[in-house]
Amino acid sequence: MMTARKAIAVRGFTLVEVMIVVAIVGILASIAYPSYQQYVIRSKRSDGMAALMNASQAMERFRVNNYNYNLPNGVISDVFASRVPVDGGGADAYYNLSVVSDATTYTLTATPVGSMAGLDSPLTLTNTGARTWNGKDCWPEGSNDCN
Repeated sequence: MMTARKAIAVRGFTLVEVMIVVAIVGILASIAYPSYQQYVIRSKRSDGMAALMNASQAMERFRVNNYNYNLPNGVISDVFASRVPVDGGGADAYYNLSVVSDATTYTLTATPVGSMAGLDSPLTLTNTGARTWNGKDCWPEGSNDCN
């Protein structure tokens, strides 16, 4: 009878082993999550920059057809989408697009809203190609001195 008890092997993890694994996973997650969050912000900002470039092309097409940049209603939705993501896709907007224009100039602005509100600064693009972001005369991810 004594030998029968010794033959039964105890299997499983101790509480200390489980706690060590949980601690390691917690440390890895605390390192990885901020990097992931910055990646998401950069990805959404890239969508905003692409939308501004496409809106700029739409404004140039408008000028070719009308001989000026002065939108009749003064809203970007007359020539292009007014939010990013442009295709909608069921997602909430993370930038609103707006335009200030007259006969010879325009300034497009992508203002962060929704999930980007408070995480990013507005992006602007003018008819001359001048770009601004966060008080700098450049767009992020375009050069090292803008980040």
